[in-house]
Amino acid sequence: MPVKDGFTASQEFRLYEQQYNKARTPIIALTASVLDDDIRRCTESGMDDYVSKPFNKTVLLEKIKTIRERTD
Repeated sequence: MPVKDGFTASQEFRLYEQQYNKARTPIIALTASVLDDDIRRCTESGMDDYVSKPFNKTVLLEKIKTIRERTD
């Protein structure tokens, strides 16, 4: 993203949800990095999960399903 990274955007999105009493929207990072520090940063910034590049549609759909099951 040209203005801010996904970590910052996720933090701001979570803050917005809290301030305006909005339901939690699932956020899944699509990243080329699979380093432990980057995965940790995804979680710490409020993301629900991550998918590494190159990604597989089946993997992404499974992640979405898992997040939905956790929130239902």
